[in-house]
Amino acid sequence: MGDKQKAGYEVADILRKYLPAYRSKHKLSYEQHQAVNAIMACRTPALGGVLLACDHCGHLDFMYKSCKNRHCPKCGSFQKAQWLEAQKLWVLPIQYFHVVFTIDHVFNWLVWHNQEALYSLIIEVAARLLKRYGEEYLGGEIGFSMVLHTWGQTMQAHPHVHFMVTGGALVSSPDGFRWQAAKPGYLFPVIKLSQDFKLAFCADVRKMMDKGSLNTAHGSLDVAGMLAEALSKDWEVYIQAPQYGVDNLLDYLARYIFRIAISNHRIVDIQHGKITFEYYDNRQDGKLKLMTLSAEEFIHRFLLHVLPRRFVRIRHFGLHHPSCRAKLQQTRLLLGLPFKLPIIAKLILLDWLKSILKSETDPRLCPFCQKGLLLPFRPLAPFSGWRITIPWFVKTFLRCPLPAI
Repeated sequence: MGDKQKAGYEVADILRKYLPAYRSKHKLSYEQHQAVNAIMACRTPALGGVLLACDHCGHLDFMYKSCKNRHCPKCGSFQKAQWLEAQKLWVLPIQYFHVVFTIDHVFNWLVWHNQEALYSLIIEVAARLLKRYGEEYLGGEIGFSMVLHTWGQTMQAHPHVHFMVTGGALVSSPDGFRWQAAKPGYLFPVIKLSQDFKLAFCADVRKMMDKGSLNTAHGSLDVAGMLAEALSKDWEVYIQAPQYGVDNLLDYLARYIFRIAISNHRIVDIQHGKITFEYYDNRQDGKLKLMTLSAEEFIHRFLLHVLPRRFVRIRHFGLHHPSCRAKLQQTRLLLGLPFKLPIIAKLILLDWLKSILKSETDPRLCPFCQKGLLLPFRPLAPFSGWRITIPWFVKTFLRCPLPAI
């Protein structure tokens, strides 16, 4: 018999089983320690929860609390939906472009030792170039939003930034404002942008090296050699108009805001200290394949993508930035939209759940009597080591009365 656990595997299962052995060999950062503890505790008695009681028959149920850690594969769906709703503030009736900036993989270890500084640098250099190109090729101010993405399909280190960019710019002149649309299907000269990104990023890394502000792992990282190798290669910036519209591009970006390197549904098997998961091979037209890693390597790759504390992975620039709301309103007027910005609705969890479940049935419906609703009855503090039934727990441990039936 192997150590296969159950159908429907989770990252939390892997961490509970193999993290102690991993910790005996590897030191975790503060952020990694917080992330793995939250993931293992998520929706378990360790976080406590809420006792639910049916308002018709008195049937009891229990709902565990979520960890709400941004690296947890089980959390973030509702926050993602609310974020998507909020983006309606700046979406315009124009073509948008999906732009991706990727640094050369020769810098991967340097990034690992300087995450906050170099993640920020990738964002700053790419944003600076987009702003400059908007002024140079469209004659005005563009709007763009970005999400930092640090992994590839197999959870390998792959730092890159996804941008959603307006296909046009707000141009200011002595006669007032006008909207300059980009050519259909064309935003900027991509070969030139790729070259400029390579040169600008490497120049800024060299400045950081000269200032001594880079962690080189006690001199074991040859930054000068990395720069020479990176400059000798062609870098590729990706620019494409989204095939399925702005909503799909936004949904694509949102996947990276409230998720980490792998989703639970991709984990196929846990056997004999090996983890098997699905991935799409982009070198073979996105063919679905399986990869098997040792538990140690799986955890190592997973932890590569735990972000520095309070690091903001999504940012807005130009017409999308809050400081440019007046310019955004002017743009809306030029494009035939109301001058007033739309009011962003705050999603109601119950309505959102119905839409996700594609059912008008109240998700709180009691599974026992099918008549009443399971409503919060009493919060329960975190607890561990108990193998008990909820009614016994309520009557014996909490010493509180059951709701009337």
